[in-house]
Amino acid sequence: MLQEIYKDTIAHMQKSITALQKDLATLRSGRVSVAILDNIRIPYYGTPTPLAQVGSVIAQDATTIIITPWEKTLLKDIEKAIQEANIGVNPNVDSECIKLFFPPMTSEQRKEIAKTAKAMGEKSKIAIRNIRQDSNNTIKKLEKDKNITTDESKKGIEEIQKITDEHIKKIDSMIKAKEDEIIKV
Repeated sequence: MLQEIYKDTIAHMQKSITALQKDLATLRSGRVSVAILDNIRIPYYGTPTPLAQVGSVIAQDATTIIITPWEKTLLKDIEKAIQEANIGVNPNVDSECIKLFFPPMTSEQRKEIAKTAKAMGEKSKIAIRNIRQDSNNTIKKLEKDKNITTDESKKGIEEIQKITDEHIKKIDSMIKAKEDEIIKV
């Protein structure tokens, strides 16, 4: 019974870590990444569609992204969506594609992005702690209903804490690595 709770706890915590990885990928570091465009949606036949599904998105070099839509009629929609997304650049449109030229980041921008990364990490830690609390409540309920002994309950709560500590360490190392990547010129 406790093993199932451990498995569920690990699975839920791993989902939080995966969500944090996706969030961190959208942050700009020294080298521009196409992941910065992951949250942009284009109205495609009435459906908000991810940018990567309506054209090719390529990082040409460290500061340039080229978007080539599969249908040329989407150029205006893509341009508008990028402007609304407020990612820090204005799209340059020609007849075939859209080019995004990212200027080098200032130290002030780097500090702001590092703060954003820290905030994302804190949000993930809160999610991990909430998962821990749910698991502990489940264990306490099993003890109250006399399905497990007090000793088993204590061991279960200690094990949940170990699992939580491991995931918090993962988050801390991910945030540290991202901050180093952002601050490095």
